[in-house]
Amino acid sequence: MADYRNILVETHGSIEVLTLNRPDVLNAVSPEMATELTDYFGGLHERLDVRAVVLRAAGRAFCAGLDIKAWPLPEGATMVVHMARTQKMMGDIMRKMRSCPQPIVALGQGAACGAGFSMMLASDVRFGAPSLRMNAAYIKIGLGGCDIGSSYFLPRLVGVSIASELILTGRFINAERALRVGLLSDVVDEDRLLETGLELAEEMVANSPIGLRMSKEALNFNVDAQSLDAAMALEDRQQIMLTATQDHIEAMQAFVEKRPPVYTGN
Repeated sequence: MADYRNILVETHGSIEVLTLNRPDVLNAVSPEMATELTDYFGGLHERLDVRAVVLRAAGRAFCAGLDIKAWPLPEGATMVVHMARTQKMMGDIMRKMRSCPQPIVALGQGAACGAGFSMMLASDVRFGAPSLRMNAAYIKIGLGGCDIGSSYFLPRLVGVSIASELILTGRFINAERALRVGLLSDVVDEDRLLETGLELAEEMVANSPIGLRMSKEALNFNVDAQSLDAAMALEDRQQIMLTATQDHIEAMQAFVEKRPPVYTGN
């Protein structure tokens, strides 16, 4: 494990809890934090020991967005080049979150703005405390409301009308409404967020390792499937492949014998 300074990583069996750890600035993203997040999520692709990730934040906010003061214009650089580099760094976090095979359960409290909102959206499942308030803050600083994946994730999660409302205004959506429109799976007291996230992650990792990884992969592809037939073709191929695994045979035997399966990842 790398010597991270802006994030904390704790191990709970085959689950890792990743904590954004800049509470003094509401976990706003600095270049160093962006690099650490990209390194962590990118490294998950080769890590069979980690089967699910719980993403949370220290302090009273999930993430207030980009730490603007931490991204000064380098001497001699043009704003266009500087912004291009910044956009690529931030976008890589979301790309790695979606492409890593482990499901990500996000736990949000307080502000989740801009980059923080995008990290919530890029996760597979979201839980929020009653204090959670999210917005596409980018448009509020003279930029477009579509940024770091927001225009991709949000319409797929809540539909075009609500996505347009939030992106074109930058207005906040609170936890109660986010639950109502399907952006959150549940709203729980802040002191129960971690417990709730770990409980769901434990349910996920109780399934076969390869089945879990391939299920996230299929969901990623099929949200953009060209047709029902295209989606089902991928599902069919996955199921056929999985029937040849030892874990499938073990799961079938365990079901008949009324016992928990013992998976080996083979």
